Amino acid sequence: MNRKPIHLAAHFPGVNNTTVWTDPSAGSQVEFESFVHLARTAERGLFDFFFLAEGLRLREHRGRIHDLDVVGRPDTFTVLAALAAVTDRIGLTGTINTTFNEPFEVARQFATLDHLSGGRAGWNVVTSSDAFTGANFRRGGFLDHGDRYRRAEEFLAVARQFWNSWAPDAVIADIDAGVYVDADRIRGVEHRGPQFDVRGFATLPAGPQGHPVLLQAGDSAEGRAFGARQADAVFTRHSSLADGQRYYADVKGRARSYGRDPDRLKVFPAATFVIGDTDAEAEDKARHIRYQQVSGATAIAMLEQVWGRDLSGYDPDGPLPDLDVTGDAGITQGLLRHADPVAMARRYRERAQAENLSIRELVIALTSRQQFVGTAAHIAAEIDRYVQADACDGFILVPHLTPHGLDEFVDLVVPLLQERGAFRTAYTGATLREHLGLAGSGRRAG
Repeated sequence: MNRKPIHLAAHFPGVNNTTVWTDPSAGSQVEFESFVHLARTAERGLFDFFFLAEGLRLREHRGRIHDLDVVGRPDTFTVLAALAAVTDRIGLTGTINTTFNEPFEVARQFATLDHLSGGRAGWNVVTSSDAFTGANFRRGGFLDHGDRYRRAEEFLAVARQFWNSWAPDAVIADIDAGVYVDADRIRGVEHRGPQFDVRGFATLPAGPQGHPVLLQAGDSAEGRAFGARQADAVFTRHSSLADGQRYYADVKGRARSYGRDPDRLKVFPAATFVIGDTDAEAEDKARHIRYQQVSGATAIAMLEQVWGRDLSGYDPDGPLPDLDVTGDAGITQGLLRHADPVAMARRYRERAQAENLSIRELVIALTSRQQFVGTAAHIAAEIDRYVQADACDGFILVPHLTPHGLDEFVDLVVPLLQERGAFRTAYTGATLREHLGLAGSGRRAG
């Protein structure tokens, strides 16, 4: 029986509550060797791509820099370009914002990365309407929330014009005269729209893939529609098998409605993992890790985001506060905003009461993402089950330790996935598109 191929990616665990910085084996967030180790480990495990998130402003809570952010946020393009020189086959993808950048600049940067890496570049397209983040930029918080995807659609249309502006045969190799360019084979880029007024030329031909692989994360109706129209792969947070199957069917169906082959849109949930010699040992390890990830102070801070008030006097191992929600969204900046904090607090209280949870226990339960816990054999079986059942096409793995957190998975789980006949035993292509089974789809009308 033919089995669906499993696709795997490795997320560099950055500024989030997955990473355990207090563990003695945790390493640096900014030293290049940390990036090198994780990328090379993922490549040794034959992963499709290495993924690096982006942070354009340090988050704040109650007027102070959020504790998890002080480790630093290096520039995405700089890190990926450097990794291109020390890796050979693994894809190199990064999050770049369409709200606070310009199409020409981003198109040129990704074309450059694609050339430097031999066709391994991928772009996670994100949007933002956050005025707090925008204050770091000349334009500030000018963009209305409803305009963020409209700008992103137009941004991509202009970027594609730049990638498509050099004809494939515009660069001519001549042994006697050297490599030169036929200027007649380069089209100018002209675009006039609500967001961009552009007239110019691309400064280099498109990379080996034509366009970088486009990834997108967004679970709203507009986010799903954007991903189904534009992306080569989408990220999701849906954790159960049934929820994953519903999301998978939805975005694949949307892609089909836009005239696309749904098999050319890959679905990747993010997932963590804890491996033990026995399932019981793995469960104990997972429980310990969750308590490392959510300290008492972190639990209180996350509750304050909902209550909108100072809760520092409350015991994180005690019950939820019997206080009204103030609705003060200004207590946090650059973090998730809750549309209806009163309703959110009510749901928190109902769950805490039903399950007899303390503040910390509740936050641990609420912030847990898709997690595979058990022996290596159990985890391999579960990953395979999700993929074969059309809940996803693979997973973006987020280890809880930097930079060695992926080592155990590659050593123990990958060989078992290979034995199942659902994971590659060698790279068969050179580009990220080839890894994902998307070769030939790089140039799309724009």
